[in-house]
Amino acid sequence: MRLDDPWDDASASGWEELDGAGGLAPARVPGPAAPRDGHSAADIYLEVQRSEAFQEVRRRYRRFVVPATVAFLVWYLAYVVTAVTAPGLMARPVAGAVNVAMVAGLGQFLTTFLLTGAYARHARLRRDRAALDLRWETQEMTRGAGR
Repeated sequence: MRLDDPWDDASASGWEELDGAGGLAPARVPGPAAPRDGHSAADIYLEVQRSEAFQEVRRRYRRFVVPATVAFLVWYLAYVVTAVTAPGLMARPVAGAVNVAMVAGLGQFLTTFLLTGAYARHARLRRDRAALDLRWETQEMTRGAGR
């Protein structure tokens, strides 16, 4: 039985396939992409990479990741530079034994968690659906081409 589900790789092991004599057939080794309608799998992936849908997913990813990375890097370096150049400021007590350095250090952790949540939300709302559609479309295009 042949399944055309692109996510199913059960037949990749070759264990369930029988040769003509009733024995187990040797496992198939995937070869290079075979042309399908004049296009190889590499041609299809290049076509998808050049498509507007792929470029839009990439633009959305970069619009979030680049500014967030720069902002977090600046925040992190400011903490380190301040700790090295202004130890008196960092040692200033805020409440009891808690000083500015401890508050800023905890702020680093808090910022990390907030940024992680913002990234997950952005991916879920702005990119995941489009990326899954693109992935499914690519699988449909490459079905039988090079598998």
